[in-house]
Amino acid sequence: MRTLTVVLALAVAMTVATLVTPVAQSRRGGQPVQSHTGWSAYLGSADSAQYSALTQINRQTVSKLEAAWSFPSGNRNFMFGPLVADGLTYVLAGANELVALNAATGEKVWTRSHAGSVGTRGMNYWRSADGVDQRLLYMAGGHLTAVNATTGEPITTFGDQGRVDLRVGLRTSTGLAFPDLRPLQTSNPGRVFEDLFIIGLPAQGTGYESNPGDVHAYDVRSGALRWVFHSLPRDGEPGADTWPREAWKTHGGVHNWSELTIDEGRGIAFVPFGTGRFDFYGGDRPGNNLFANSLVALDARTGKRLWHFQIVHHDVWDYDLPTAPRLLTIRRNGRAQDVVAQPTKQGFVFVFDRVTGEPVWPIEERRVPQSDIPGERTSPTQPFPTRPAPFARQSFTEKDINPYLPAEDREAIRARLRSYRNEGLFTPPSFQGTVQAPGHGGGANWGSSAVDPTRGELYVLTKSLPTMLRVQPIGSGTRNTPPTDPTAIVSREDVERLKAQGTEALSTGPLRYNVPYNYQFINTYAMTPIGPPWSELVAYDLNTGDIKWRVPHGTVAAPAAIGIPADSGAHWPRGGLLATAGGLLFGATSSDRTLRAYDRDNGKVVWETKLPAASEGVPATYEVGGRQFIVVPVAAGHGWNPPRFPTLPPPPPGSYVAFALPQSAVSR
Repeated sequence: MRTLTVVLALAVAMTVATLVTPVAQSRRGGQPVQSHTGWSAYLGSADSAQYSALTQINRQTVSKLEAAWSFPSGNRNFMFGPLVADGLTYVLAGANELVALNAATGEKVWTRSHAGSVGTRGMNYWRSADGVDQRLLYMAGGHLTAVNATTGEPITTFGDQGRVDLRVGLRTSTGLAFPDLRPLQTSNPGRVFEDLFIIGLPAQGTGYESNPGDVHAYDVRSGALRWVFHSLPRDGEPGADTWPREAWKTHGGVHNWSELTIDEGRGIAFVPFGTGRFDFYGGDRPGNNLFANSLVALDARTGKRLWHFQIVHHDVWDYDLPTAPRLLTIRRNGRAQDVVAQPTKQGFVFVFDRVTGEPVWPIEERRVPQSDIPGERTSPTQPFPTRPAPFARQSFTEKDINPYLPAEDREAIRARLRSYRNEGLFTPPSFQGTVQAPGHGGGANWGSSAVDPTRGELYVLTKSLPTMLRVQPIGSGTRNTPPTDPTAIVSREDVERLKAQGTEALSTGPLRYNVPYNYQFINTYAMTPIGPPWSELVAYDLNTGDIKWRVPHGTVAAPAAIGIPADSGAHWPRGGLLATAGGLLFGATSSDRTLRAYDRDNGKVVWETKLPAASEGVPATYEVGGRQFIVVPVAAGHGWNPPRFPTLPPPPPGSYVAFALPQSAVSR
C-alpha cells in the first residue's frame, strides 16, 4: 500500500496558477456570479451546488407550504429540471415541447415543439451583458439549439438557422468520417460560461464500437466551435501512453454523460468522465485508459487541461463518474480552502483543492482482486480515499439478503452468492458471475447530491442496488448474441472450460466478450436483493471529513402483507436534492410519491406532502413578486411497481407542481 500525495498528471501547481485567470468580480445579467438567489442554470448555478440562499421557506415556515400552481406535462415521463429567468419558468411537456410559464402563476406564455427529442434533464440560459439578448441553449435531436428566451423563436444567426449538429464538430475535431454516426443526442445539459457553451459529446451505443466523448466549447452567439478537449488522447498527447497506439481512431466512450461544473470566478471547468468502451471488458484497451473515470479540471476559456485525477484505473465495472463535482469552501487548519468534491457510484467522496488538484485527505492505492478472464489485464491497484468514510454500502453477502422477499427467492439468492466471485468492491467480472455492490446503478447518480457552499457541508442521496456481472463469450464480437440464462449457476467445470477456450482463442487475435447490463438478481417482486434501507440521505461535514448523520430517504408503497417497514428507504430513487439557507433539504421520491423537507442539521423530516405522481427530477426554487416558490417535476407515472403487487390504474399524467407559502403569510 502506498499513499498518493497528489496526482497532477504532468501539470504542477505553479503551471496551474499561471493558466487560471481569476474573475471573481465578473457579473452576468447584472448579478454577481454564484449568488445562489435564482435558478437560471441547470441545478441552480454553474457550480452545481443545488443550493439556494433564499430563506423565506425555512424550518419555521415550511409547515405552511401549499400548492401554488401546477402545469400539466402530458403522459410521458419527465425528469426535466425547471429553469427560471426574468419572470419565466421553462419546463418540458407533451411531445418534446419546450414551454415558458409565468413564474408566479404557472400560466403558459409560449410553446415551442421539436421534431427530435429534447435533452431530458435540463437546459441553459444566457443573457448578454446589456441584457438585450436572452437565449436558451439545449440539446434537441442531436443538435445544440438556441432560441429566444422571451419568445421561443429560433436564433437564426446561431449555427444553421438556430442549430448546430454535434457530429460536424466531432468530425472536424477528429478528422474521422464516422459515416454511420446517428445524431449525438445527450441528456447532459452542458454549461454556459461567459460567451461559451461547453458540453461533453455523448458516446454512441454501449458496445465496443463507439465514438470518443470529446468536450466541445461553442460560441453562444454564432455557434462556432471554439475549443476541443480530447477525452481519449491523441498520439503524443498526455495520457496517450495509457492506451494502445492510435486507440482514439478505433475506441470510444470516455464521455461526460452526466453533468459538469464551472468555477466561474476562476474560469475552471470540472469535467467528470465515463468509462472507455466496452464498459465491462477491456482486453482490447490495455492500460489505465486516461481520461476515463477521471475528474479533469480544464481552463474554461481554452480547454487546456490544468490537472486531473483518475478515480478508477482501467474500468471494467461501469464505474463512470455519474454526477457533477460540487464546489464548496471548507476550513482546514484555521484557513478557508476552496475544494471540489466528487461523489461516485462506489460510494466514495473524493475531495481536492480546486486549483492544484491536491487531495484534501490522503488517497491510497490499494491492491485489488485481479481478472481471470483470458485477454483481460486489470489494474493491480485502485484509489481509496482515507477520508471521508463511504456513504454507500460496499458489500453484499448472505447476511444482507432482503428479508422481505419470499423464502424461495432468498434461498435462490443465497445459492448464487455462494457460487459467485465476491472479493470486495473491485472484484472483476467473471465467467461464474461477480457480485457488485453498491452496483453500477447504485451509489450516487446525476442530481443526487447538494452542498451548502459556505458551511462546507455535502449531502448525498445514495441507493443500494447490488448487481451480478457475468462474462459471456460472443465469438463474432457482436453484443447482439443472445445471452445464456443469467439466473443459471455456472459450474466450476464450465468455468475452467471457458477459460481454456479463451486462452486458445487468444492465439488467433484479440477477444471480445459480452456482459449483460443491469442484472439485479431477478426475483418475484423485482426488488433489489439487499435488505433495507434501500436509499439514504447522508450529510458530511467536509471541514472535518466526518459524517454528520444518515437517514433513510422515503419508503415503499407495498402491500401490508409483505411487512416492509416505514423506514425502508425508497426503492430505486432517481430524484435529486435541493439545499437551502433556510436550513432545509428537499427531496422527492418515486416509490411512495412524496416530497419531503429534512432539517439540514439532523436529517429529521419536518414536512412532507403526497404528489400526484412519482418524481425523478431535481426541484428548483426561486423568488418572484416577493414570494419564494419550489417547483417539482412530478412526471414519472407510478414509479416502481413490482409485477406481483396489486394492479394499478393507468399512470397519472405528469405535471410540474409549485409550492409556496400562502400569500397571507408572505404579506405579514
